[in-house]
Amino acid sequence: MRWLKGVILAIILLAVLLVGILFAVNNQQPMPLNLIWIELPAVSLSVWLLGALACGVLLGMLAMSGVYLRLRTLLTRAQRHNQQQRKELDRLRVQELKELP
Repeated sequence: MRWLKGVILAIILLAVLLVGILFAVNNQQPMPLNLIWIELPAVSLSVWLLGALACGVLLGMLAMSGVYLRLRTLLTRAQRHNQQQRKELDRLRVQELKELP
C-alpha cells in the first residue's frame, strides 16, 4: 500500500512539473510590471506569475506560522500534562497494590 501512495505521488508531481513547463513555454512574452511607484523591467510573463506565486506561498506560510506555533505549544503542554497524569496513575496503582491484604 505504501508503494502505491509513492507511485500516485510521483504521478501527481510529474503532472504538476509538466504543467509548469508548458506554462513557462507558452508565456514567453516580455512584459514590464508597473507597481504604481516603480516600473520593473520587461521580463517573461511566466517569471512574473511564478514570482507572484512564490511571494503568495511565502506570505501564507508567514501568516500561518503564528497559528502553527500556538498549536505546537498547546500540544507540548497537553503532552506534558498527559505524562504527569500517567505518573500519578502509576503511583496510585502501586499504592493500591500495597494496601491490598
